[in-house]
Amino acid sequence: MAASELSGAGLSALWGVPFAGMLLSIAVMPLLAPAVWHHHYGKITAGWALAFLLPFAAQFGAGVALHGFAHALLAEYLPFIILLTALFTVAGGIYIRGNFHGSPGFNCGLMALGAVLASFMGTTGASMLLIRPLIRANDNRRHSAHVVVFFIFIVSNAGGSLTPLGDPPLFLGFLKGVDFFWTAAHIFPQTLALVGALLAIFYLIDRRYYAREGVTRTDPTPDTPSFGIEGGANALLLLAIMGLVLLSGTWKPALSFHLLGTEVGLAQLVRDAALVAITFISLAITPGSVRASNQFSWAPMAEVAKLFAGIFLTIIPVLAMLKAGMDGAFAPIVALVTSADGQPIPSMYFWASGALSSFLDNAPTYLVFFNLAGGDPQVLMTSLATVLAAVSAGSVFMGANTYIGNAPNLMVKAIAEERGLRMPSFFGYMAWSGAVLVPLFILMTFIWFR
Repeated sequence: MAASELSGAGLSALWGVPFAGMLLSIAVMPLLAPAVWHHHYGKITAGWALAFLLPFAAQFGAGVALHGFAHALLAEYLPFIILLTALFTVAGGIYIRGNFHGSPGFNCGLMALGAVLASFMGTTGASMLLIRPLIRANDNRRHSAHVVVFFIFIVSNAGGSLTPLGDPPLFLGFLKGVDFFWTAAHIFPQTLALVGALLAIFYLIDRRYYAREGVTRTDPTPDTPSFGIEGGANALLLLAIMGLVLLSGTWKPALSFHLLGTEVGLAQLVRDAALVAITFISLAITPGSVRASNQFSWAPMAEVAKLFAGIFLTIIPVLAMLKAGMDGAFAPIVALVTSADGQPIPSMYFWASGALSSFLDNAPTYLVFFNLAGGDPQVLMTSLATVLAAVSAGSVFMGANTYIGNAPNLMVKAIAEERGLRMPSFFGYMAWSGAVLVPLFILMTFIWFR
């Protein structure tokens, strides 16, 4: 039995305990035992992974456990982490020269630019490109954590909602047959409203902080003579990454390989090999002074790689139970999205896909609800367009609700903390998202997803 064939119908909800423990560790341990977490989060992550894998092997057999591990590694984790590493490395090799000053207007402008770029170079690419200039621009202010929080809301999530290049869930929809420009045509008003509202709210908050505190510290960033971009060759590598992602969704060679029960297509192998090559090319052609100016280090990438390794493994039974639909342990969640006459409820699809995407990987969550709504892209793009729009918006927008809802969230947080910025805790961040995002999502429900 391959991992992809694992039936969730007979699984107890207790199999979700390691995943819940993984999430609680990320949320609570930095508050209760920060030193322990900082030095041993990799070991803690491995512990939760083994807490799932060993009992799973004991009950279902070593072969099934090996297949599950191989599927999570080869089909999901490695492609995910290879792409993130390439984007992190290439974007980290572009230095935007200039000592910008983080006024509310400048911060809003940079975030608006990031929102536009996110749909074309991905939320990770846009986040990695712009988070360092944003932090430098605000490094002489006493209160700037809220700037990074809104950057996560806008650039790392909402901005990536218009094309399959923007966010992994939409790319999976593209692979399933959803037209490339369908999301841009159908959730552009929602995206524009959300990004516009967030920029307006941020401007009001940031203007209040800025007027109250002014410039409170000596600017640690030296003045530079003029604006400029160093490491510009990496911009071409970013375009190459975008092209490879798009190619892997359109090129369908018949050749594939089976490794430990997991099918690996030629398109994936070519894409991932090319992404690894691009990573090394970026390291080779980028002057060390450029990465030094960016204060580039591998620590944020290492943190994301370790934490998501545990998440991708412990999430296996959770996704299997969700895919089992009414036959699985999460049948009450599935029942919420369907009316008494069997019709899908767009508002519930929006909130169910969004709520789960806040804590689970939003790409497979999108697929679960895509299939629950029938799985036929032609039907979903026409007669059930509101449902597909609800799933697309929920999966992308609500990834901003927590640090783990989307990979760039955690990367941005790690980069900010490495620069000495004190970011909100897991629950502190959720207080921001609950106060700012949730009311906007409720309003969006009544306007577009009734």
